[in-house]
Amino acid sequence: MPEQRALVARRGSLPQTQKAQRAAQYVRMSTDYQKYSIENQAVVIAAYAQLHGLSIVRTYRDEGESGLLIKNRMGLTQLIADVSSDQIDFGNILVFDVSRWGRFQDADESAHYEFICKKAGVKVAYCAEQFDNDGSLLSNILKNIKRVMAAEYSRELSAKVFAGTSRLARIGFKMGGSAGFGLERFLVDDHDQVKGVLKPGERKCLATDRVKLRPGPTEQTAIIKRIFDDFVGGKSQWKIAKELNQEGVATHNGRLWSNKLVGAILKNEAFIGNYVYNRSTEKLGTKRRHNPKEHWIRSEGCITPIIDKAAFIRANKIMDEWHVKISEDEMLRRVRKVLLKKGKLSAKIINQAPTLPHSGTYYKHFGSLQNLYRLIDYRENNKHWTDLTAHQQWLDMNIGHAVQLRELLEKAGASVTIESSSGSLLVDEIVRVHFGLAKWRNYDGKVRWGMRHRVRWHSGWIAAIRMGENNASILDYLLLRVPPPGGPHLWLSEETLRARKIERFKTFSALAKSLIRRVCR
Repeated sequence: MPEQRALVARRGSLPQTQKAQRAAQYVRMSTDYQKYSIENQAVVIAAYAQLHGLSIVRTYRDEGESGLLIKNRMGLTQLIADVSSDQIDFGNILVFDVSRWGRFQDADESAHYEFICKKAGVKVAYCAEQFDNDGSLLSNILKNIKRVMAAEYSRELSAKVFAGTSRLARIGFKMGGSAGFGLERFLVDDHDQVKGVLKPGERKCLATDRVKLRPGPTEQTAIIKRIFDDFVGGKSQWKIAKELNQEGVATHNGRLWSNKLVGAILKNEAFIGNYVYNRSTEKLGTKRRHNPKEHWIRSEGCITPIIDKAAFIRANKIMDEWHVKISEDEMLRRVRKVLLKKGKLSAKIINQAPTLPHSGTYYKHFGSLQNLYRLIDYRENNKHWTDLTAHQQWLDMNIGHAVQLRELLEKAGASVTIESSSGSLLVDEIVRVHFGLAKWRNYDGKVRWGMRHRVRWHSGWIAAIRMGENNASILDYLLLRVPPPGGPHLWLSEETLRARKIERFKTFSALAKSLIRRVCR
C-alpha cells in the first residue's frame, strides 16, 4: 500500500503535464468491523494506477466513518480543501467505487464534490466500476444510477436494521448504549443462558448472543431507592443532587450529580422493570429528534424491578405537575411583564421569576437571549445587549485574525488547516495556534483578564486580544504559550504577564510576525 503522507501545499505547483501522471487515492471504511476494507481498496487502486501509468503520491483516508455525511470525514474534507486551494501536485483522484466516495442521501451532493475536483482540473476515477468516468452520456447515466443506488442501499439497510432491533427490543433485549446508573448489562446465549456481565465499553462478540439489563451493584440500587424516597418526600432534584455531591457519591460516568441526571433517574422505567426503546431517532445522519410516545417500543417486566411501581407513579405525577406547556407568544408576553416590573432582564432574573420558564427554555425556543431581547424590543440603553453585541464584534475580529495569519503562514511555506471544532489553526500538522479574547474584569479593585475557550486549550500558542477598561476598546495583543494544565479557562494579571514574560504588541500584524518567526523556526 502506498505510504500515507499529509499534503503540504506549496506555492508554484507542478506543470499540468506532470500532474497528469500523478494521482491521490481516497479510501474509506464505514465501521471498525471492516478490518481489511482499506487494504482491499488500495490493492484495486494500485492495480488501476499501474495499468494507466499513474504514480500515487498522496493518500486521503477516513477510517470508521459513515459515507452519509461529510462533516466527520476529515480525509475527504481535506481532499476537497486541497483541491480548492489550487496548490496540489497531482491531476487524478482514484477511488475504489462510487459508494466509497459517499452514500450521500442527496445524489447532487456527491456530484457537487466531484464537480469541485473537475473544475480544478483534477479527474476522479472509480477504479472498480465497469465504466470510465470520461463525461460521456453513458458514463453520466451509470454514475448517477450508482449514486442513487448507494443512497438507497443505506435507506434499505437502515429500515432492515430498525425492524430487527425493534423486534429484539420487544422481547426485552437491550439495543446498544450503556446501562446507566443502578443497572448493569449481562450477556446471554441463544438459549437464554447467562454468559457473564459486560463491563463499560465491552460488547458482545457473537452474533447469536444478546444483551439484557438487571439491577447493578447494591450501593447503586440503594442510591436509586433513596432518590425516589427523597423526591416523593418533598426534596427537589437540585437538593438531592447537591447532597449526593457533598457526600462524594460517584455517578456511573464519574461526573457530578445534576438536576438533569436526577430527573432522568426518576423517569427511567427500567427501575420498575420496563425496557423502553426508540424514544429518539437520528436515522441516516439526521439531527437527533424525540419520537412521540406512541412510537416508543416498550417491553414490560423484562428487568428485575428496583422501585415500587406506586412510588414511580407518584414521582412522575409530581414532575408532570411542574411542567405547564405554554405557547411562544405567551412566553414573550410573560417576559415583557417581568421586564416592566424589574426594569431590566438577565438570565438570573428570568430563572428567579416564578411565572417564567427557565432561561434554558428561552434559549431552546428563540436561539439566544439576544434574539429574545430583540423580539420584545429590549435594546435601548440595555447594558447586557451592548455587551453581547460588543462581544460578538471582538469574536468576529478574531476570525479575521485567523484568516490573516493563515495567509501569512502559507506565504512562509507552511501547511495550515483550520480546526472547525475550536477555530484554531493547525500548522504543519504539529503546532496549534488558538485565538483568545482576554476580557477586563475588576474584582474588589483588582484588575484581571479572563479568557475562556469552547474546548480545552491544547498545547501551542494563544494569540489574544486584551481588552481595556470595561471592555470598551482594545488595550493590546498578547502572545503566550498554552499553560501546562490546558483547561478551558485562563486568568491573567499584570503580575502574571511580567512573571511569564508574555509578549505584548500594539497591533496584530506585529504579533503575527513574531509568531511566524517562532513557528517556522
